[in-house]
Amino acid sequence: MYRMVTSDLDETLLRADGSVSLENVAAIKRATQAGIKFVPNTGRSFLSIQPLLQELGLWQQPQQYVISYNGGAVVENAENQVLLSHTMPYEVAATVFRALQAFDVAIHVYTLTRLTIYHPRPDDLAYLQTRGVQAERMQGDFEQFRSQPIMKVIAMNPDAEVRRAAAAAVREQVHQPVNCTFSSGRYMEVNPVGVDKGAATLALGKRLGISAAEIMAIGDNANDLPMLTQVGCPVAVQNATPAVKQAARYVTTADFERGVAEAITRWGL
Repeated sequence: MYRMVTSDLDETLLRADGSVSLENVAAIKRATQAGIKFVPNTGRSFLSIQPLLQELGLWQQPQQYVISYNGGAVVENAENQVLLSHTMPYEVAATVFRALQAFDVAIHVYTLTRLTIYHPRPDDLAYLQTRGVQAERMQGDFEQFRSQPIMKVIAMNPDAEVRRAAAAAVREQVHQPVNCTFSSGRYMEVNPVGVDKGAATLALGKRLGISAAEIMAIGDNANDLPMLTQVGCPVAVQNATPAVKQAARYVTTADFERGVAEAITRWGL
């Protein structure tokens, strides 16, 4: 039995419309009743997944946790207490933003509690709506973020070539190391170097006295690789990318509809 199960959300636990199947909910509840920590591990803000936590029976619960911003913050669900956070230096974030402005992308700037979007795209806004994500349209220049805790900056375009070119521009223009990853078939995400889902998972495990060998991680996309490659039981859902399936020990026969339930039932309990 594993003591912690951490799972990506979009396209791993959640359907295309942002909902979660009854099978997945039931399996997660069985795991938590057995004393296993179930930790959502997402690129999004912890504030955007509060309705999901209610559905899973984890909302406002002490000693239950969320990893958000691709590992940028670890939060205890009770009162949304931020236990660990890793922010991006302002000058680095500003350089990333300038590099991304050269591309036809929506640029998301995440602070600890807000999402602001520059050059919003209709397809991006429609996707965010399915996730219940609240966003503000950017007014003014990037200077407004100078005194705020910037968690990450991301670019959205469904064209993979545009995303790859944007990542290359960021790596070329930012003179401090940053971590560029891809997610959901639409995003290129930029975090501070050393910040990823795997590092945050191990940090939370250490805080709870849980070793890497006692953790199952479930994912589908490139930004999940850092957690899959560092835990004892890496699992890919059936709709995962080839690279994620290759990194996993197990691949579920089911996709996001009930892949998490399959993983918990077959290998977690």
